[in-house]
Amino acid sequence: MTTTTRSGERKRRRHGIPWLSYIVVIIGGLFMTVPFLDTVFSSLKGPGEYGLLPYRFFPENWTWDNYVQAIDQLQLGLLFFNSVVVSVTVTATVLITSAMAGYALAKLRFRGRDVIFRFVLATMMLPSFLLLIPDFLILLNWPLVGGNNILGQGGHGGMTNNIASLILPFVVSGFGIFLMRQYMVSVPDEMLEAARIDGAGEWRLFFSVVLPQTKPIAITLGLLTFVGQWNEYIWASLIASSNPDLMTLPVGIQMLQAFIDPDRTMPIVMAGIVISTLPVLIIFLMLQKYYVRGIMLSGLK
Repeated sequence: MTTTTRSGERKRRRHGIPWLSYIVVIIGGLFMTVPFLDTVFSSLKGPGEYGLLPYRFFPENWTWDNYVQAIDQLQLGLLFFNSVVVSVTVTATVLITSAMAGYALAKLRFRGRDVIFRFVLATMMLPSFLLLIPDFLILLNWPLVGGNNILGQGGHGGMTNNIASLILPFVVSGFGIFLMRQYMVSVPDEMLEAARIDGAGEWRLFFSVVLPQTKPIAITLGLLTFVGQWNEYIWASLIASSNPDLMTLPVGIQMLQAFIDPDRTMPIVMAGIVISTLPVLIIFLMLQKYYVRGIMLSGLK
C-alpha cells in the first residue's frame, strides 16, 4: 500500500462521512421547496378547493384551466413584454455602468477617487423607499417630455407615461459598482502595466484584459439584478397607477388577487405566480454554475 493511499484512508477515518451535514442540507432544501410546490399544486386545483379545511396539499380535480384564465385575465402578453423589456434593459445597463465605474475606482488613479467610492457605499445604506418620491417628481417634471416645457412644467405626466420610467431609476447600482470594484482590485497591476507597455490604451485594457476575468462575478450580478427587477413591485405599481399599460407581472398578479373572490379563483392567481416564476427559474438553472462560482470568488476576495 502506498503512502498516498494510507494518508487518504487516515483522513477518511479522522473526518468520517459528513452524513449529518448532508441530512441537514436535504431537510432544509425540502422545506424550502414546499412553498413553491404548494403554489404549483394550488394552481392546478379546481374552483372552491383552495382554502378548504382540513387543508389538502394535492388537488382533488386536476385542471389546467387556471392557466388559461390567468393568461386571459392578466393580459399576459403585455405584462410579459413590459417585464422582459424592463428587466433585460436594467440588467444590461447595470452591468455596463457597474463594470466601467468599478474599473475606474479600482485601477485608475485620480483625485477624489476614494471620496467617490465612499459616496457609492453611502447609497447602499439608504432604504429604497426614501427615493420613491424624489424619483417620481424628477420623472414627472422631465423637460420636453409628456407635454412639459424646457422647465419641466405644463405637461401631463412627463416621463411617467413612458416605459423608460420603469428603467431610469435603476440603471446605476451602488451594490453593483461595489461588487465589480472589489473583484477588479484583485486583478494584478503588473498585467495592466505589461499591456500598457505593449501600447494598449485604457479602453483596450478594460475590454481585453480586465473584463474577461470578471465573467463569473458579472453573471452573478446580472442574475441578481434580473431577479430583483423582475420581482420589483412598489415602483412598478406607482408608475402603473398613472398608466395601466406600463403594468408588469407582479403588479398584474397583485391586482388580479385584489379584484377577484379568493375562495373561488385563488388558483388562477397561483397559476399567474407560477407563470411569472418560470423565466427566472429557467435563467437561474442555465447560469447556476457561474452564479455559484461568482459567489465563491467574491467570498474569497
